[in-house]
Amino acid sequence: MSAVLNGVYINGTWRAGHDVLEVINPATEASLAHVSVGDGNAVSDAVDAASVAFVDWSKSTGHERAALLRKVAQGVGAQREQLMQLQSRNNGKPLFEAGIDVDDVIATFDYYAGLAEQLDADQDRAVALPSDDFSARLRREPCGVVGLIVPWNFPMVTTAWKLAPALAAGCCVVLKPSEVTPLAELQLARIIADAGFPAGVFNLVCGTGLAVGAPLAADRRVAKISFTGSNAVGVQVMQRAAETIKGVSLELGGKSSLLVLADADLDLAVELACGGGFFNAGQMCSATSRVLVADSLADDFLQRLQARAEGIRVADPFAEDVEMGALINRTQYQRVLGHIQRGIEAGARLLCGGERPADLAKGYFIRPTVFTDVPLDSALWNEEIFGPVLCVRRFATEDEAIALANDSDFGLVASVVSTNTASAERVANGLQAGMVWINAPQVIFPQTAWGGYKQSSIGRELGPWGLAAFQELKHVIRAN
Repeated sequence: MSAVLNGVYINGTWRAGHDVLEVINPATEASLAHVSVGDGNAVSDAVDAASVAFVDWSKSTGHERAALLRKVAQGVGAQREQLMQLQSRNNGKPLFEAGIDVDDVIATFDYYAGLAEQLDADQDRAVALPSDDFSARLRREPCGVVGLIVPWNFPMVTTAWKLAPALAAGCCVVLKPSEVTPLAELQLARIIADAGFPAGVFNLVCGTGLAVGAPLAADRRVAKISFTGSNAVGVQVMQRAAETIKGVSLELGGKSSLLVLADADLDLAVELACGGGFFNAGQMCSATSRVLVADSLADDFLQRLQARAEGIRVADPFAEDVEMGALINRTQYQRVLGHIQRGIEAGARLLCGGERPADLAKGYFIRPTVFTDVPLDSALWNEEIFGPVLCVRRFATEDEAIALANDSDFGLVASVVSTNTASAERVANGLQAGMVWINAPQVIFPQTAWGGYKQSSIGRELGPWGLAAFQELKHVIRAN
């Protein structure tokens, strides 16, 4: 067995855990590393350290916190290539996708450094009252020790989206990375350690959801839990948090639509459909796996989409001209293949894909898959698949398209393709989604909120809303 990496960082010190988990390269099925992981005792120790550190860290200035956040951004930038390599090996995504992830991390830490600096000027802002007999001021204060639980599909990215605003607000943190993709998170933790944060401000405990996530969510000293992952686990997190009435932010699933209106540019529509369905091998809560196409364009669109999907190069993340990599592990690979088979049995028509590429004997690869004639009551149409699977339906009117898109338990994102600005904006306004792109790929900026309607989210990440998620409001009213 290879040397075991310490997967527990508490109070400024790396330590071994109580057990060891193997980390697999999903593109080769080979062992990448072994990581020691924590348990409930490690979680308790981490919360202890964070609670002690919070006393002083919560009193630090926004400018002091901003300086450390910028050091993290600089450290990530200095190790950009190394972090990209770790992402691709551990997650299976192509190297160019990993580069997008690392750049997102840098941008997020830089953005929240700027917001942290603004906190100093905004603190104790006067509040206008209807009576001269009283004066009031508003304080925004860190909510306390927070637990951050992040998924495997975008290592470091979802971490940055939670960690940067939590630290900017003045919270102390216990981070639980996914046990499937801990390697890039461990390197990010080393960068944070080198940045000079006081001991106990940032703590990390690798491990499973049962051994680490559950006790973290249940610990009464944790003021807030922020979780990204499946709805099923989100329910469990919320139940644990309810036992101590702590704050909860949840970023969960999606079953999102891309709407191709009658005046759409078909070449653009096909590229956006492939990007929305096959980026990260479709392992995105924001995957626009429902593609709704105007009747007048549908035949031409399907012909072009099939040709484009069949031409996508699925390969090892480091292969030349690779466009799509591997699914994360055998469990997810088999789950997606099961969805595909059940879709066929339910009467959907398989246009292309649905199987392993013939030239790849190892790795968890599935060819880009497109279905048509999908029954509206099928799991393929209604459930989040988390794999490279698109379902295409026709529509006759804008109202029908909007109704089909909104007929979902989820409401995370949507995309609209149209050369008519008025039509595109009208449709976007009718969609029940937290983010709508018009004629654009799924670009996400730290300045815009991330989260959705219905069962997709509780709360919002990114933007000033992401910072507010880790703050409490205090009004101080004084008699004059």
